[in-house]
Amino acid sequence: RRRAAAAAAAAGLQRDRARWRIGLLGAAFILAYGAVAANMALLAAAEPREPKRWAGSAGPVEAVRGEITDRNGVLLAGNLPVDSLFARPQEMVDPRAAAEGIARIFPGEKADTWHRRFTTKGRKFMWVKKAITPEQRIAVHDLGEPGLRFGPREIRVYPQGRLASHVLGGAKWGEEGEQAAEIEGVAGVELFFEQRLRDPAAAAEPLRLSIDARAQAAMQDVLAAGMERFFARGAAGILMDARTGEVLSMASLPDFDPNRRNAFFKQGRKEDSPLFNMAAQGLYELGSTYKIFTAAMLIEEGLATPDTTRNVEGPIRVGRFRIGDSHRMPRDEMTLRDIIVNSSNVGTARFALDAGAPRLRSFLDTLGVLSPTPAELPEARQAKPFVDGWRDVNVMTISFGHGVVGSPLHLASAYATLVNGGLKVTPTLLAGAKAPGEEARVISPLTSAWIRDMMRGVVAEKEGTAKKAEAPGYEVGGKTGTAEKAKGRSYADKKVIATFAGAFPIHDPKYVFVISLDEPENRENWRVFRSAGWTAAPVARALVERIAPILGMAPAPAAPEPEALPEAAMVGGVVKTGLD
Repeated sequence: RRRAAAAAAAAGLQRDRARWRIGLLGAAFILAYGAVAANMALLAAAEPREPKRWAGSAGPVEAVRGEITDRNGVLLAGNLPVDSLFARPQEMVDPRAAAEGIARIFPGEKADTWHRRFTTKGRKFMWVKKAITPEQRIAVHDLGEPGLRFGPREIRVYPQGRLASHVLGGAKWGEEGEQAAEIEGVAGVELFFEQRLRDPAAAAEPLRLSIDARAQAAMQDVLAAGMERFFARGAAGILMDARTGEVLSMASLPDFDPNRRNAFFKQGRKEDSPLFNMAAQGLYELGSTYKIFTAAMLIEEGLATPDTTRNVEGPIRVGRFRIGDSHRMPRDEMTLRDIIVNSSNVGTARFALDAGAPRLRSFLDTLGVLSPTPAELPEARQAKPFVDGWRDVNVMTISFGHGVVGSPLHLASAYATLVNGGLKVTPTLLAGAKAPGEEARVISPLTSAWIRDMMRGVVAEKEGTAKKAEAPGYEVGGKTGTAEKAKGRSYADKKVIATFAGAFPIHDPKYVFVISLDEPENRENWRVFRSAGWTAAPVARALVERIAPILGMAPAPAAPEPEALPEAAMVGGVVKTGLD
């Protein structure tokens, strides 16, 4: 009996344990099926989303990039949503049909080439096209191939085409994923402001440049017409606010379309590529435009006044070197003002030699023409001017712009400083710059007024070298410069850089501009003229007449009276003081 009772008790305990286990297992099944049902209900109620999978990337690719506009809000660079097309070969049902379809939709490569790529052993992912049109997407979709996938991304677009192409620079794709791709700047402001443009916190606010799209278009049109008229191989132009240093226009021709930047790469010298920015990146001898710097230095240092005279008979011989003038001077003794108006190399060299190398070097350095410009362009900051040396012969040649190289942007910045009353400006491509204060003074207001008077004489007077730059009603002043192009350690025969640097209206300058033509020739009247007075000056007139109305300046019916100069008087059109 005892044994029977013990066996019965053990059997009962086993039955209880079995019931408990079955109940626990049933509860687990109920909970599992309940979770699955709940998840299915959530998925049914949610919006469909494609699962994120990244190609060649450990995490999501940041694709944010801010827009770029001109000073008036005109869009210069923005983003456009497109689709990318990629393939997962191991998921393809019919690689041969897919290859034939892709070759038909995207002509350029044969179906056999695509088939070979799709069937390469071990390949799990490949790009087909990184940007496709909506029509191409529909055509690929209609192929019905599950191994061909689409991914969203943005491309960088430049809606104004070639407008300000060297300023903008261009962009490319960086890190790429199935669902996005980084956009990286490769040149111009796109590269310089890379961090600012990629910052999600700043993306909502466009990068506002100082460029005026209207003035930029006018500049490019005028330069193109000047190149055609004077058979030039290249041209550069800059328009700058004389008081703030804001660059309203910067053009270099030939140019390019930043939407197709890769199509413009060219082997050989970088200077021969359309991607080369002649205005900010090119370093040239800019010739007699530098005579204005020498004159300003002489006056500011108290070494001369506009009516101080020097003998201009030449040539000057220094060892094996010979310095002469390109044309006959009207008199043997000429004032500093007349030396500038007539553009005498001999007279300028004699004045500079009296001043000496330390003074000239210090003044040019103060103007900023011996250092890279701080403008917001990588190309500008890499363009470092240089001089041949500072011996006496170098001092004489540098005084009239030979043996020293700089860019048109250097020239525009320095001219703005000299004509705006003497306050050094910093060139900038950002809108909203303020005029510098008194701490930035380089020359006195009186010296600046004398310089403006000389520049006006270059254009307005009979003996001036830039009479063809006169734009009636806008009172242009400036200086011509013609320099032979360097060729090794010598100069090329009959090839010059012709430049005109000027300002308007010269009695109270609002804008400074520089026009440079590469190897121009004026072939009018059965003769060939290469000097800036015959080539760059006429283009300067066309620019002022085209661009001034765009900037809200109507031509004045008559030139305004000369401004009163402190501690000086105008006598016969020449500033006089008690200094000798």
